[in-house]
Amino acid sequence: MAEADRSAIAAGLSGLGLMNAAGAAVARAVRARFRPCRVLVLAGPGNNGGDGYVVARLLEQAGWPVAVAALAPPRPGTDAALAAAAWRGPRHALTAGEIARAGLVIDALFGAGLQRDLDPGLVDLLRGVTAPVVAVDVPSGVDGATGQVRGFALRAALTVTFFRRKPGHLLLPGRDLCGELVLAPIGLPDAVLEGIAPRSFGNGPALWHLPRRDAGSHKYSLGHVTLVAGAAMPGAARLAAAAARRAGAGLVTVAAPDGATAALLRGAEPGLLVRDDPPGALIGDARRNAWLLGPGAPPGKDILELLRDLAGAGRLVVADGGALTAAAGAPDRLRGAAVLTPHAGEFARVFGPIGDNRPEAARAAAALCGSVVLLKGSDSIIAAPDGRMAINGNAPPALATAGSGDVLAGLVAGLMAQGMPAFEAAAAAAWLHGAAASRALRGGPPDQPLIAEDVLPEIGPAIASALPG
Repeated sequence: MAEADRSAIAAGLSGLGLMNAAGAAVARAVRARFRPCRVLVLAGPGNNGGDGYVVARLLEQAGWPVAVAALAPPRPGTDAALAAAAWRGPRHALTAGEIARAGLVIDALFGAGLQRDLDPGLVDLLRGVTAPVVAVDVPSGVDGATGQVRGFALRAALTVTFFRRKPGHLLLPGRDLCGELVLAPIGLPDAVLEGIAPRSFGNGPALWHLPRRDAGSHKYSLGHVTLVAGAAMPGAARLAAAAARRAGAGLVTVAAPDGATAALLRGAEPGLLVRDDPPGALIGDARRNAWLLGPGAPPGKDILELLRDLAGAGRLVVADGGALTAAAGAPDRLRGAAVLTPHAGEFARVFGPIGDNRPEAARAAAALCGSVVLLKGSDSIIAAPDGRMAINGNAPPALATAGSGDVLAGLVAGLMAQGMPAFEAAAAAAWLHGAAASRALRGGPPDQPLIAEDVLPEIGPAIASALPG
C-alpha cells in the first residue's frame, strides 16, 4: 500500500488529495452509522494522523462537536502537517480525562505499517477507552502485515481502509479487532498494482475458476481420486471420500488396509469404490491421477514411501493427517506432495514453531517442500512455493469439530483430480468448505454446534454459488 501511494503520487496524484479523500471516506462512514456526539480524534504524527485531522474538520463542518488529541505533531512540510494546519477546532492533550469524555473515538494514531509494540504509557491511556472506536486503516496496535497485536490494540466497532484490504484485516486476531470493515476508494488507479505485482490475496471465487463439465464429460475425464484409509479411523476416509465426490471427481476409490475395513467401507455410500489390495499395486493405473494420504491413517514410514513412489510416478498427492505426522521434524520427506494440509499443531511438528508471522511461516514451508501449504484455521493461509499467498476468511467457528479437516482435504483432492492447479484447488477448497459450513448453519449463529457430516450436503450448493452465472 505504501508503494501504491508512492507510485500514484509519482504519476501526478496529490498526496494531500489522497489524504483528503481518505478522511472524507471515514467521515462518510461515521455519519452513516452514528448519531452526532462528542468526538475525540486521536491523531498520530504520520499520514494516519493526517487522515484523522481531515476527519475532524469534515465532521465539525457537519455540525458534530469534535476535538483532536495529538500523540505528537506531524513533521513539518508533510501532507499530515498541512492537514493539521487546516484544523481550526479544539486541540486537547491526550489524557485519560479527555478519552473518558468522548462519545466516539476516531483512532488515527498508527496505520497498517506499525512494526513495533505500542509505548506502555500510551497503552495505559488506550485501555481507558470505553466509547465506540472508529479505526482509520487498522485499529492502532494491529500489525497490518500479520494481524498480530503489538502489545495492545483497540477494538474497533468500525474500520475504514483504503484501496485494498491489508493482511491484518483478514488474519486473526486483527480480523476480530476491526469490527465492521469498510473498503473505500480514494482515487488510486488500479494500474498502480501492475508495477507492484502483489502476491497476497483475499481468497474468493475471483481468484480461481472451478472445473466445468460439458456434454462430452465422463467419469474418467473428471479425474480419479484414490484415498488411503486406516483401520483405526475409517470414518475419516469416508468423510474425505464423500467430499472428493461432491467436489466433482469422476471416481473416488478408498484403498482399505485389510478385508474387515474394506467390508465396513463398502457399506458406506453406494457410489464409493473400495479396494483392499496394497495401495502400491494401484500406482500403475495412470487414471488414478490424484491421491489423498493421511486422513485416519497411522503415521508410519510406509505412508511416506508411498508418497515418494506416487510423486515419482507423476501423481498428484495431498498429504494430510498421518502423512504429516510421519514427517515430524523432517519436512524434506514431504517433497513431491502437491498440497500439504496441516493445522497449527501438525505444522509445528513438521516445520517448527510458527511464530508471529503466519503468512511468512507458510510461505517458507511451501518453498522448502516445493508444495502448496494450506495452513488450516479460521483464517486459513494458502501459500505456494512461488510466494503467492491467499487468506481465507469465510470459515465459521462451527467448523472447529472432528472431521472438518478430512472434508477439506477431500475437497482439495477432488478439485485437483479435475485439473485445477494445486494453489487454486487448495484456495477454492478452503472457500467452499467455509461456504458450505455457513449454509449448514441455516442462518444460525456461526459458533453453534456443527458436525462434519452436516457440511457434506452443502458442498454442491456452495459450488453452484461460486460458478459464473
